[in-house]
Amino acid sequence: MDKKIAVIRGDGIGPEIVGEALQVLDDVAKLYGHEFTYDDVDMGGCAIDKWGDPLPQEMLDKCVASDSVLLGAVGGPKWNDVPGPMRPEKGLLRLRAGMGVYSNNRPAKIWPQLAAASPLSPAIVEKGIDFIIVRELIGGIYFGKHETVEENGELKAIDELTYTESEIERIGRIGFETARKRNKQLCSVEKSNVLDSSRLWKKVMHKLAEEYPDVILTDMLVDNCAMQIVKNPSQFDVIVTENMFGDILSDEASMITGSIGMIPSSSLGSSSCGLYEPIHGSAPDIAGTDIANPIGTILSAAMMLKYSFDMPKEADCIEKAVSAVLDAGYRTADIMPTDVEEAQKCVKIGCKEMGKQIRLHLRKEK
Repeated sequence: MDKKIAVIRGDGIGPEIVGEALQVLDDVAKLYGHEFTYDDVDMGGCAIDKWGDPLPQEMLDKCVASDSVLLGAVGGPKWNDVPGPMRPEKGLLRLRAGMGVYSNNRPAKIWPQLAAASPLSPAIVEKGIDFIIVRELIGGIYFGKHETVEENGELKAIDELTYTESEIERIGRIGFETARKRNKQLCSVEKSNVLDSSRLWKKVMHKLAEEYPDVILTDMLVDNCAMQIVKNPSQFDVIVTENMFGDILSDEASMITGSIGMIPSSSLGSSSCGLYEPIHGSAPDIAGTDIANPIGTILSAAMMLKYSFDMPKEADCIEKAVSAVLDAGYRTADIMPTDVEEAQKCVKIGCKEMGKQIRLHLRKEK
């Protein structure tokens, strides 16, 4: 099977982690008889430097014309003083909107080998952490009107948060369908005690629930959900929520699993062309030092194989290879145990070596 992948290496550690993921994909292609071709796309700070635009239309067109998009990370302090509409992150928002990917799915799963790396107590971790946050991606406050005006002699900033029934219904349906394929429990997270947008969210979700009698729907206020994720994460199966809440909660959820560097994500819409990326940032402070963790990007590539290319065996092979490498004690700096005795059982390696070890185990898992 031939697939064309748009590749956004991005800024900071982006080129390093994407490079390792592409080598894993190349090995998968050889092992299973596929052909993946890559079309490089400039986005983020590097695109600003090169084109004066975080995502030129030509680059967006490449992404839309591809079978899927693999992204590293964008942004960094170098572009902090760039005007708001031209910041690196605006390229990412434009990409999501241009591709029509309205559902961001972020798993929060603790690998047994990294249980000790979780900041939660062993008693909580032992109950298990395995849930998915389904985040609405192209609506809400990030896509509303943003302006700063002068009023009564002082500056006033305005950020607009809006949602329509149809926007809520389509992401809610993704939440219900995801829960149906898992343990049939869906938690809808909002702030309906304060926000009109959340009251509409809750109303639409309950109406939608009538179509899914096999799924148990519960409601939870976002501040309570933030507490429950660290107090009792095993209660969750699938969480569905709006854009900003999902952004915050998914980062929190990633940290209870031990490292943000381990977490992949998929962004999907009505077509099979998806956007796949690790959930961490560009980490410019460690760029070029070969200490970044490429596993989140490699697992994002595995999600691409599973959800956009219908290659579950190939995706499973990558996941098993990652697990085998962790079993063997290989760790990048971010997932090294802090306990001295436990650390002595592990081998600290860099980004390139981690990619190499995963590729070696990939062949064994085939």
